[in-house]
Order: sequence, then C-alpha cells, then structure tokens
Amino acid sequence: MQPTTTPGAAAMAEHSTEYLTQYLSFRLGGLEYGLDYRCVRELRPLKELDRFSSEGEVLRSVAVSRGVIIPIVDMRAAFGSTQGTPDPSTDVIILQLSNGVMGMVVDGVTDIVSLAASDIAAVPGLGAAEADYLLGLGTVAGRRLILVDIDRLMAIRSPGPMQAA
Repeated sequence: MQPTTTPGAAAMAEHSTEYLTQYLSFRLGGLEYGLDYRCVRELRPLKELDRFSSEGEVLRSVAVSRGVIIPIVDMRAAFGSTQGTPDPSTDVIILQLSNGVMGMVVDGVTDIVSLAASDIAAVPGLGAAEADYLLGLGTVAGRRLILVDIDRLMAIRSPGPMQAA
C-alpha cells in the first residue's frame, strides 16, 4: 500500500505552509471513503477476528487485541448495503477513538492519501445537521473520496441504516 498524494502536493508542501493530512481510504458499498489516518490503530483481514455471537446486525463481533476486547461494527450493515460472505479483500480497521477502541468491517482498504485543505470540497446539497460526520469530498489522482469524521460517525446510535453520501 503506497501512500498517494495529489499531483504537485509534495512541491506545494515545500513552497507553502499548507498542511497535508493523511487519510486511510477504504471501499464500502461501491463508494470510496477516507478517514484520518491518525485514528487507525491497526488493520486486519476479517478472517483473523475472534468470533462471538452478537444480537445485532451492526455489531458484528469482537476482536481481542493486546488483551483488550474490541467491539467490531459491520459498516456494510450500518450503511444498508448487502453483507454477503466476506471475501479475501474484506478488512477490519481497528480505530483509536476519543471514547475508546473500536473496529469496523469494510469491503477493503485501498491506500493512504495525503490531502491539503484545498483538495477538499463541501458535500453539495447537504446541510450541516443532516450528516455532521461528513467532512467533505477529497480529490486525489482523479479519485473522489468521501471524507468522514470517524469519531462522530462511530458515535451515531441509530437503529436504522445510515445514509451513504
């Protein structure tokens, strides 16, 4: 997984004080998302999880990492997409959030991208209160990423599916 930067971002960073933020990009339901890489604790293939029974569709299982039991949220179920059987590219992202450690199942991790604030646009037609976990749309190397504030997204407690951007 090679980090990707926007064209000229390295040169721009040398000649400017514009700050670059790294995002971990991942696929979910046919769309590509990004979250602040500083929140990522580790990446695991789905098959490495310790399985325990769970009552809900969204809370998939738990993982044991360094002696800590971590709840795993299946983001595919949370966003209302079909879960299906995991394939070899299905990954679990273990996150260090402000209120603890949590994992999330995604269709696959893509790479790490570096974006400047100028590479991020507002989500068109979306009010601030509708989905406050959406940071904007990032553009890197011809790709569009839906950038999420993972702390806010994982704090949502909704019985129904979340709206995908």
